[in-house]
Amino acid sequence: MLLLAAAFIVAFVLLLYMVSPLISPKSLKLPGAHVVVTGGSSGIGKCIAIECYKQGAFITLIARDENKLLQTKKEIEKYSVNDKQVVLCISVDVSKDYEQVENVLKQAQEKLGPVDMLVNCAGTSVTGKFEDIEVNSFERLMAVNYLGSVYPSRAVITTMKERRMGRIVFVSSQAGQLGLFGYTAYSPTKFALRGLAEALQMEVKPYNVYVTVAYPPDTDTPGFAEESKTKPLETKLISETSSVCQAEQVARVIVKDAIQGNFNSSVGSDGYMLSILTSGMSPVTSITEGLQQVVCMGIFRIIGLFYLGSFDSIVRRCMMQREKSESADKTE
Repeated sequence: MLLLAAAFIVAFVLLLYMVSPLISPKSLKLPGAHVVVTGGSSGIGKCIAIECYKQGAFITLIARDENKLLQTKKEIEKYSVNDKQVVLCISVDVSKDYEQVENVLKQAQEKLGPVDMLVNCAGTSVTGKFEDIEVNSFERLMAVNYLGSVYPSRAVITTMKERRMGRIVFVSSQAGQLGLFGYTAYSPTKFALRGLAEALQMEVKPYNVYVTVAYPPDTDTPGFAEESKTKPLETKLISETSSVCQAEQVARVIVKDAIQGNFNSSVGSDGYMLSILTSGMSPVTSITEGLQQVVCMGIFRIIGLFYLGSFDSIVRRCMMQREKSESADKTE
């Protein structure tokens, strides 16, 4: 009887793997496609632009710093695969004025054609204890990290639906899956992208437009280096429990998942576990993805509890050391 049950389970799993490709979205072909990358002058955004350009795409880079944009443009053009490819640079703040964002994207489409894939990578970070962070920092991060993704997406979505094709990528963070010490200003803005992506995916899926949310871990970028300068001790110690990834590696994974139409994009074993744990009611791209979530959820929750216990221990230890130090200073 047990052998029969085991055989049935194996047959069922194999059937799911066979049927899965039939219900998955068709991959977006990058050669000749128009890819727009916000925050594309450095870090993950720049690496995504390079990866797409290597595969034959036409690129529109959007960022605030015009000098950085021009430098990045020269770097990207070294990877051309044909003479027709173009890298267009647009200097604009995507979080300030929707009409301005809409106008520059119209100009980009007039030059390079309709947007096939939009990668929302513009973002910034502030770390610190909740009571130490300036109130205007909460407003600024929500504007840049959330509205800076809403505006470009809103500007291209109508054309994508009309054409019955397109990809929209929101670059969130593992801090958008798990709230951590020191990220009270940053994490909510990245969590917000998840809610936006889930609601938007339900709206646009019938039009063959697919949304991807990327959750990169700590990544070796200029932004990460700047953020590390102001991290509280607790945040630094928690960050040391995982390794720092290279931006090129993260970019390759995001591009691959986006062109395949996957909703979740994660990097490494920690990223895979977090994606399973936080899957909730998020869309799945294939039956096998849903099956993996069902099978792995329990064991990953147990592992996650150990992680949380470790993080709490780090915070308590730092607090005790700080109080001990303050007490010693008072007695001197």
